[in-house]
Amino acid sequence: MDREPEVADESAQSRARLVALALLALLVGAGSGLIGAAFRLSLEHADRLRDLLIVWAHGQRLVGFLLVTVGCAVAVAAAAWLVRRFSPHASGSGIPHVEAVLQAALPPAPFSLMPVKFFAGVIAIGSGLALGREGPSVQMGAGVGYLIGRICRCNWPDCRVLLAAGAGAGLATAFNAPIAGSIFVLEELVRRFEHRIAIAALGASATAIAVARLLLGDAPDFHVQALALPGAETAPLYFLLGAVAGLLAVLYNRTLLATIALADELTAWPVELRAGLIGAAVGMLAWFAPEWVGDGNAITQRTLAGGETPALLPAIFVLRLGLGAVSYAAGTPGGLFAPMLVLGAQLGLFFGLLSRLAIPDLTIQPEALAVVGMAAFFTGVVRAPLTGIVLVTEMTASVTMLLPMLAACFVAMLVPTLLRDPPIYDSLRELTLAAAGKQSRGASVS
Repeated sequence: MDREPEVADESAQSRARLVALALLALLVGAGSGLIGAAFRLSLEHADRLRDLLIVWAHGQRLVGFLLVTVGCAVAVAAAAWLVRRFSPHASGSGIPHVEAVLQAALPPAPFSLMPVKFFAGVIAIGSGLALGREGPSVQMGAGVGYLIGRICRCNWPDCRVLLAAGAGAGLATAFNAPIAGSIFVLEELVRRFEHRIAIAALGASATAIAVARLLLGDAPDFHVQALALPGAETAPLYFLLGAVAGLLAVLYNRTLLATIALADELTAWPVELRAGLIGAAVGMLAWFAPEWVGDGNAITQRTLAGGETPALLPAIFVLRLGLGAVSYAAGTPGGLFAPMLVLGAQLGLFFGLLSRLAIPDLTIQPEALAVVGMAAFFTGVVRAPLTGIVLVTEMTASVTMLLPMLAACFVAMLVPTLLRDPPIYDSLRELTLAAAGKQSRGASVS
């Protein structure tokens, strides 16, 4: 009989801890939303500044070309130096590192990561590297969650919950997609449904969006014309698009990993030199085709509006695929989501245009297939179909393509799985753990 009051006390304490954790998650979301919104605004200013400098440089002819090329090289090299010198875990997306921390395979990064991720990310992506804002936003959001947990003297299980919630809030802010941010935490970061993490992720994403929209507005990231509900006769097209997206996702993953491996083999070259050479190449491309560099959001918007020249779509796709892989190999902060969405939209639009030519009797909106292509390609690369479908739906404010996205993502996930191609973040997490082990062995030897 004495046991019953003890059980009741433990239950009351558990509920009180959950309420406290939920309140802290709201605070984590607000902090993540503020940092994520500031990061987005900084990147927008950096993009405008780059475009203005290129326009001005074209009036200077050869001198202008050299200034753009050298300027991009120096900026990317500086970003790589900041990462190497102050926070090596700030390199790349950051999502694989967050996953490793949540799995207790790595300790949380020191708090110095957040300013390095912010400023080096703005410099690198602003210089024209084909990297996205979501990776840095996720890692900085995770840092906010862990910091607040430490300040409030939470134990590790509670800090882990807040870290995961902050990561989801970072993704929500990056793409103005609060539901996708919450789903991403459960589907990709922890890969199982945990009630405490689910509650914290929902609360953090909600407050992150509330804060971010005060600074960014509440419009969806992409404007898409009204899309008609697809007819049943077009269903085979979406299954076929999913198959093509799955095959190209395998190509994307292997190209990215091969490029990273090639860069790692150049151990005789300092990291800053490798990054500078990549920056110089991006600067040259920016001089001739400024609209093709950067995170690619403008390209995605043109594609979704059907504004890209059909004959150029394959060439731009190949260019952006290679540019994204090379940019990631520079070792600077930057994510993969935005570059993947560019490729998915271009794939879908080109597939839709070909389908309309091949089957003129069907009513086909190529822009609709561009929307579906974004979700399908994302699913093929990451193997997170729910995140991909909800993310694209929130970013385009279009719900009419949910069923076609479901069909395409089904096949886009099936094909790489049958080909035994691992999800990209699994591969990158293994590289992160290997690099951490190498650094640890080097430190013990010294």
